[in-house]
Amino acid sequence: MNTILIIEDEPQVRENIQEILQLSDFETLIAVNGKIGLEIAQSKLPDLIICDIMMPELDGYSVLSALRQNEATINIPLIFVTAKAERSDFRQGMDFGADDYLTKPFTPEELLSAIASRLEKHALVERKAQAKLDELRMNIAHSLPHELNTPLNGILGMSQLLIENCDMMSGSDEVEIAELIYTSANRLNVLVQRFLLYSNLELIAKDTEKHRQIQEKKDKCFAEKIIREVAIKKATENCRQKDLKLDIQESPVQLSEENFSILIEELLENSFKFSLPSNEVQVKSKVEDNKFNLYIIDNGKGMTIEEIGKIGAFVQFNRKLWEQQGSGLGLAIVQHIVKLYGGEFTINSIPQKGTIVSVCLPC
Repeated sequence: MNTILIIEDEPQVRENIQEILQLSDFETLIAVNGKIGLEIAQSKLPDLIICDIMMPELDGYSVLSALRQNEATINIPLIFVTAKAERSDFRQGMDFGADDYLTKPFTPEELLSAIASRLEKHALVERKAQAKLDELRMNIAHSLPHELNTPLNGILGMSQLLIENCDMMSGSDEVEIAELIYTSANRLNVLVQRFLLYSNLELIAKDTEKHRQIQEKKDKCFAEKIIREVAIKKATENCRQKDLKLDIQESPVQLSEENFSILIEELLENSFKFSLPSNEVQVKSKVEDNKFNLYIIDNGKGMTIEEIGKIGAFVQFNRKLWEQQGSGLGLAIVQHIVKLYGGEFTINSIPQKGTIVSVCLPC
C-alpha cells in the first residue's frame, strides 16, 4: 500500500484529499504547513507528496527545493495543488522539479489520475535503476575476480618460486622473478586505485553540495604539456611510440591537473589497447568558442552503437574475441570527470574501422 503525504494548510481541502485517498486504499500522512510537511517527508519518506503552494512557514516551492537537495527525498514524486492558474506559476513549479500540477478545484478523478500516473512513472524509473544496479553487480561478479586474481596469482606464484628455489637460482633469475612480481603488484595497485577513484567520483556525483563546490573552485591547468607528457608515457608503455601522432594547441582548461592527466591517460590506454601496432593513434586539440576540444582517434576494433550506450564500470565487450586486460573502469571514470567539470563527452565509432573520442571542456 502506497503512502501519500498531504501538505495543505486549508483544513477543508486537506480533509477532502485525505478522504479521497483513504477511500482509494492509500495510507496518508498529514501536515498543516510546509515546515511540518518537510520534516515528515524527511523522516517518513512517503511514496508521493501532494503539496499546496501558498502556505505559512514554508511555501510549496521552498519545500520542493529542500526535498530535491536531500539524497533521501530527491526522487519522491510531488504534485502541486494550487488556486493559482497562471502559466508562469506552472512553469515555476516545473522548474523547481515538480512532477505534476493540479489547479483547485479538481475532481477526485483528476486527483487519482495524476497520482496513478506519477506512481507508475516513478516505479518505472526505479525498475530501470534496479536493472542497472543488477547489471553492475553481474559485471562486477564476472570481471572483478579475474582482474584481481590474474595479478594476485602472479605475485603468489613467483614469490613461491623464489622462496622454494632461491638456492638454485642465479642473480639474474632472481631479478627477473622480482620484476615479474613487481609488474603483477603494480597492475593490482592500478586496479585498486582506479576502483577507489571511480567510487569517489560516484559519491561526488550524488552529493549536490560537493559537486557545486568543485565547480565553483574553478581549477585550471594548461593542456599542451600534460597531453604531451602523458601521451608519450602511454605510447612507451605500450611500445607504440611510432604510432602516436600529436597535433595539440596550448590552452588553459577548467580542470584540475590531476584529473586532466587521468582523463588523457584513460583515453589513450583504451586507444592503444583496442588498436593493433602500426596503426596510428592521433591526439588532436583545438580551441573554439572558448571551449577546449580534444580528440583521440584510433583505427582499432571500434564499437557498435549499443556498446557505446552500455559503457560503464566493469563492462567489457566481446572478451572472448579480444583477450584484453582491464576492468572497464577507464571510460566510466572519464565520463564522470567530464560531467563533473561541466564538459561534454562523445564517442563516434565504426566496428572494425576505429573510434573517435571527443571531449569538450570549458577554457
